[in-house]
Amino acid sequence: MKLSIIAAIGKNNELGLNNNLIWHLKGDMKFFKETTIGHTIIMGRKTFESLPQLLEERKHIVLSRNNINIPNIEVFHTIEEFLSNYINTDEEIFNIGGASVYQSLLEYTEQIYLTEIEKTAKADAYFPTFNKKDFESEILDKKTDEKTGIKYKHVLYKRR
Repeated sequence: MKLSIIAAIGKNNELGLNNNLIWHLKGDMKFFKETTIGHTIIMGRKTFESLPQLLEERKHIVLSRNNINIPNIEVFHTIEEFLSNYINTDEEIFNIGGASVYQSLLEYTEQIYLTEIEKTAKADAYFPTFNKKDFESEILDKKTDEKTGIKYKHVLYKRR
């Protein structure tokens, strides 16, 4: 398994507020879709519940301590249970959050696709701090959102 994280964060690692995304940048949403389409995505229950619908052309895995049964969704109750089922696969799996799922799977992560937004915002969920010295970084692109004027860049961090 190749585990990757994908997230959009503000200058202070802001991720979300009230179980919603803070950032709604058209170019970043397109980047997220193009990067994750055709792959398996893993997320926490609250992140799953915040989705407007199932994300097309992606297999969904939900991590939850609760006993939940969601049609067509694979549910695991622990990180260990998830890892034992997927560790020997060749597929790239994208961790799409939330904050605690990012933190729990960070040590197993090979790549981090971060949208680094040049702005701050009120938040109650933050991306975990990670040692950037453990990763090589490559700026994939730099953009300005047409609607808001917010500047951001897509950065790929690959574990050394």
